[in-house]
Amino acid sequence: MPLDKPRKLSEWVDFLTAAEIPVLKQTARNISKLQQDAQHMNARSFAQIVKNDPLMTVKMLRYLQSHKQLAQKHDVIEIEQIALMIGLEKTLEKVAPQPLVEEILSQSGNMAALVHLLKTTHRANMAAGYAFDWAVRLHDLHYEEIRTATLLHDIAEMLMWCFSPKEMLQIKASQMNDKTLRSVVAQQNILGFTLNRLQVELAVKWRLPELLIALTDDKNKTQQRVRNVILAVNLARHSANGWDDAALPDDYEDIAKLLHLQASEVMIIVGAEI
Repeated sequence: MPLDKPRKLSEWVDFLTAAEIPVLKQTARNISKLQQDAQHMNARSFAQIVKNDPLMTVKMLRYLQSHKQLAQKHDVIEIEQIALMIGLEKTLEKVAPQPLVEEILSQSGNMAALVHLLKTTHRANMAAGYAFDWAVRLHDLHYEEIRTATLLHDIAEMLMWCFSPKEMLQIKASQMNDKTLRSVVAQQNILGFTLNRLQVELAVKWRLPELLIALTDDKNKTQQRVRNVILAVNLARHSANGWDDAALPDDYEDIAKLLHLQASEVMIIVGAEI
């Protein structure tokens, strides 16, 4: 039986907590192929697939945190470790790569929303790659946590594209009609809350690892690790509009300060088309 469509922020938090999070079709396909290859089927190869899908990643984190054992003293963020803790066979049973995003949105006739969702997940992967590389350059031992935090920075937006596509398309349309309209204002007008607020509430409700919450909370932007995440997200978002996007020069300058480099060096590192 489908859950009633929520309206208030608290209702959305409850809805998304009870809902089965869908995953990308490519993720399900790759996991299926891996299952048929017993020689290469292990926690590491499984994690390599999952880490490309923000939805499958948060699905696993949510499951682990809701089944946390008393003996587990420390938060676990790395997908490979989660798979080892739960057990690979049990993971595939309890956190199965289904339902599929593409099927849900195509069946409801929301193909436009699917395009936006796929762009958002691609952008998240680009950002995660940047943040991981910069964390390594900065000799930050939490590079994997930073990569995951960046991947999930916009997870609330992805979930809403899955479960509230019409409203998300309305937000896009309102911003297209008014170029000066800020996204948070458009979200508040149409949803009654911002996606950032939803994300914070979900993180608390799902008891996600504290480090992950801290890294995805822009309020902590003075911290080096959080700046790493924010700058990677900004670069991925702006470069998605083309390497001639007007915001990119400022991004290069900010990243240069983070990495103690010149902006021209940053452009080479990130593969900017000069």
